[in-house]
Amino acid sequence: MTVSRLSLLCRDLWALWLLLKAGADEIMHQDIVPLCAADIQDQLKKRFAYLSGGRGQDGSPVITFPDYPAFSEIPDKEFQNVMTYLTSIPSLQDAGIGFILVIDRRRDKWTSVKASVLRIAASFPANLQLVLVLRPTGFFQRTLSDIAFKFNRDDFKMKVPVIMLSSVPDLHGYIDKSQLTEDLGGTLDYCHSRWLCQRTAIESFALMVKQTAQMLQSFGTELAETELPNDVQSTSSVLCAHTEKKDKAKEDLRLALKEGHSVLESLRELQAEGSEPSVNQDQLDNQATVQRLLAQLNETEAAFDEFWAKHQQKLEQCLQLRHFEQGFREVKAILDAASQKIATFTDIGNSLAHVEHLLRDLASFEEKSGVAVERARALSLDGEQLIGNKHYAVDSIRPKCQELRHLCDQFSAEIARRRGLLSKSLELHRRLETSMKWCDEGIYLLASQPVDKCQSQDGAEAALQEIEKFLETGAENKIQELSAIYKEYESILNQDLMEHVRKVFQKQASMEEVFHRRQASLKKLAARQTRPVQPVAPRPEALAKSPCPSPGIRRGSENSSSEGGALRRGPYRRAKSEMSESRQGRGSAGEEEESLAILRRHVMSELLDTERAYVEELLCVLEGYAAEMDNPLMAHLLSTGLHNKKDVLFGNMEEIYHFHNRIFLRELENYTDCPELVGRCFLERMEDFQIYEKYCQNKPRSESLWRQCSDCPFFQECQRKLDHKLSLDSYLLKPVQRITKYQLLLKEMLKYSRNCEGAEDLQEALSSILGILKAVNDSMHLIAITGYDGNLGDLGKLLMQGSFSVWTDHKRGHTKVKELARFKPMQRHLFLHEKAVLFCKKREENGEGYEKAPSYSYKQSLNMAAVGITENVKGDAKKFEIWYNAREEVYIVQAPTPEIKAAWVNEIRKVLTSQLQACREASQHRALEQSQSLPLPAPTSTSPSRGNSRNIKKLEERKTDPLSLEGYVSSVPLTKPPEKGKGWSKTSHSLEAPEDDGGWSSAEEQINSSDTEEDGGLGPKKLVPGKYTVVADHEKGGPDALLVRSGDVVELVQEGDEGLWYVRDPTTGKEGWVPASSLSVQLGPSGSAQCLSSSESSPGSAVLSNSSSCSEGGQAPFSDLQG
Repeated sequence: MTVSRLSLLCRDLWALWLLLKAGADEIMHQDIVPLCAADIQDQLKKRFAYLSGGRGQDGSPVITFPDYPAFSEIPDKEFQNVMTYLTSIPSLQDAGIGFILVIDRRRDKWTSVKASVLRIAASFPANLQLVLVLRPTGFFQRTLSDIAFKFNRDDFKMKVPVIMLSSVPDLHGYIDKSQLTEDLGGTLDYCHSRWLCQRTAIESFALMVKQTAQMLQSFGTELAETELPNDVQSTSSVLCAHTEKKDKAKEDLRLALKEGHSVLESLRELQAEGSEPSVNQDQLDNQATVQRLLAQLNETEAAFDEFWAKHQQKLEQCLQLRHFEQGFREVKAILDAASQKIATFTDIGNSLAHVEHLLRDLASFEEKSGVAVERARALSLDGEQLIGNKHYAVDSIRPKCQELRHLCDQFSAEIARRRGLLSKSLELHRRLETSMKWCDEGIYLLASQPVDKCQSQDGAEAALQEIEKFLETGAENKIQELSAIYKEYESILNQDLMEHVRKVFQKQASMEEVFHRRQASLKKLAARQTRPVQPVAPRPEALAKSPCPSPGIRRGSENSSSEGGALRRGPYRRAKSEMSESRQGRGSAGEEEESLAILRRHVMSELLDTERAYVEELLCVLEGYAAEMDNPLMAHLLSTGLHNKKDVLFGNMEEIYHFHNRIFLRELENYTDCPELVGRCFLERMEDFQIYEKYCQNKPRSESLWRQCSDCPFFQECQRKLDHKLSLDSYLLKPVQRITKYQLLLKEMLKYSRNCEGAEDLQEALSSILGILKAVNDSMHLIAITGYDGNLGDLGKLLMQGSFSVWTDHKRGHTKVKELARFKPMQRHLFLHEKAVLFCKKREENGEGYEKAPSYSYKQSLNMAAVGITENVKGDAKKFEIWYNAREEVYIVQAPTPEIKAAWVNEIRKVLTSQLQACREASQHRALEQSQSLPLPAPTSTSPSRGNSRNIKKLEERKTDPLSLEGYVSSVPLTKPPEKGKGWSKTSHSLEAPEDDGGWSSAEEQINSSDTEEDGGLGPKKLVPGKYTVVADHEKGGPDALLVRSGDVVELVQEGDEGLWYVRDPTTGKEGWVPASSLSVQLGPSGSAQCLSSSESSPGSAVLSNSSSCSEGGQAPFSDLQG
């Protein structure tokens, strides 16, 4: 029926189109003239011939050739154009009668008359009926013309007669005076300029009508041939485009009609101004022509409006259909997904709490899916409304409406069925819970009945009544028949639930059997009179089985029987209460643990499902895109920019795929039954996840290549074959999304596994994954560094990176720089490596996606072997100092937050500490070699400086803890003078330090470190020649004291007593005594002294010779190291 309706609509449109085309053709094929007045307006203005509108007696049109002296000078082309135009103006009927030519040559010569007549006869393009010539009026010329005409009559032989007239009255005998203009003695009102304006206006209107008709015909053809689009966007675009064109066509029609009415009004005004006889036939014909064109234009407009209404209705119905179809597809996809989702809800619960949880999940799912169901029902009503409005696609809409109603009913029925099953499961679990509770109460009842009281008849009867009363409650609390339960709940029973029901029933039966035995015993006791018996303590095994201690054992108790009974009843009541609370606690904890186990299984299920989907997507990309780049059949679709660029575009995606497909996914599946232990799987494969760092580092290059070639036909063809809705760039982002997804899943699993066995592994796995993400992020920043000449890989592992405000305060810098440094911080991005710290300037971000990443311009780097830090700077908790070469260069660094500052300081401390330990091990190794090769000197002549013996004792004590940093913080100078008789090392025989390198290099050093003296020296240390760095200000002393400040460099001249050394300042040449504790040996660039201080920034910062130092909390204060 839809096809028939559509065909009928198309047939109606086609009929309207033919009607519109016929009207347009009629307009375009009528009144067609070869020339227009506007084309030959200058030629017509010469007025050597004109069409006055007069008619002969038989209606023949009259063309007048007035006296025109330059007639012979008119070019043939102009003459031919004017003749053609004038003969095309009258109607075909009038032109068929033949034209009457009136040639006025009264003022001309005979020669000119002859030439004019011959030229007109040769060039006239239409039928002639009569030629009337007014010959010259002069006597000579008239006589000459009579004679010449008689002798030359053969020259004037034409198809029509040529009559020579002597005067105007003779002309009136052939043509009535009303049809002649005033210059020929007539009364016809004719103005040549007015006639020319009218002709121009009429022809302009006729041309406008013709163009409008052509436009309507072209537009109608386009509308008639337009195919209905298949999507909403295209249909909307077509409808909008056609509406705009229709509005433009209607505007052109309106302008044409306005122009036509204006021309017609001017003709009517001219007719109203003149008298009735003065109106000539041409004016009437012009008016009729304009009226005819207007009428046809109106008819064309009406036909177009009708055609457009049908076409617009068709497009609007098509748009409605496309909206309906799009909504149908979306709703059907949602309902199908919901149906698939509810199909996975097969669990009926294994406890009351679990079933209640499932019911809540079902209610939540139903609420979320209810939006889609309501939308589907509303869409079905919209479809019914379209059918009611006689839509052309009824046969397509009705099945979809029926399918929507079926899907909604089916989904609702499935929800109801699922709710019914869970309701039955809830009912069963409540009955089981009630039965178990009844059994527990029965057990508590039996345990609470005192044995001694039951020995009497009254006590036995009372206990018997309690038991009988309790058994009466079993009718509504216990399970009656196991087979009836199986039959009633057959639809939900599975193996586990059947086993649970059987155990509950068995427990109930066992409890009833105990009750019946107790009931029988009590009946016997109540039936016979018995004497009171003394309660006896139960046997140990009975005591062990009893839920509470026996009330009969009370050592040293001599209370009365009533007091004893009260004391005995107390423990049983407390036991009942405690057991009840304990059971409730166990039940609540058990239910919570079951809920957590369910949630853990859900997280594990999501992890496995998403992992499988991820592996499939990677395989799809590798086979559908990467492999196709090597396919010869697809080579013609590849752009030149993609040749040999597969590794750039896809990076190491294949390596990632093989790891997940062959290893990680299979290992994850092994933890399906114990999801809380899945952290071990991540920890075992944590090193393999480093492959993501390589992929992410390549991502900017891949993103850039994709942006350049995204419109390549190769990608479009691959996407079409794979039937992917998303383009390749979305799938290239999957590995980045996946590595970030793991930490979310691990967080969820850890949240539900706090008290489980694998909680620590999960926490460690989460920390490791976050560390990988940080490493990936850091590496993305690292590859953005520009301007660094060396290899960044030689700097060691990147530990931290971040942006800071940096002030410089260099000792040897320019004065102006030192002054400005405190007020104008530099914004720098620092990269902390194991061997150096880099200072870079962050550039502005540009580009899109991964290209929208910052770049860093390298500025400078500091070797960590010569770096020290001051943790706290006065006045700001976010600042710390990084200084270089004994504070020759000082960088005050301000972190965004105190937490970031603490993290950086701790990380730098770790680096310096590791360097310290490495240096200590090297010193111990050298000391061991020297102790094996050199004899130990005896300390005979010169004793060590004060405090040395105490130091040696401390050093010996510190040998027991070789890794302790406290051994490098003491109150004695770290560089001691040499002992007499020991001499200098072999590499130097002078007290003058070499001037070429500013001190001893690490290659020349043999025993020049405090580590060597501690570990290998049983006697005093050697005095080391060379340059020293002042680490503490020295401004007080005797007249021979040298004033020095922290950071100055001095040369050792002589060792003195009392811990003083005689040194020389190479910059000033001054010499004097300074405390040895204020000096630190300078070993050159590779072995410079470093310092790590946790105290406030001060000139007397602590120094560790030939190594990095670290001050932790609880160690010796650094003030002891100052001179």
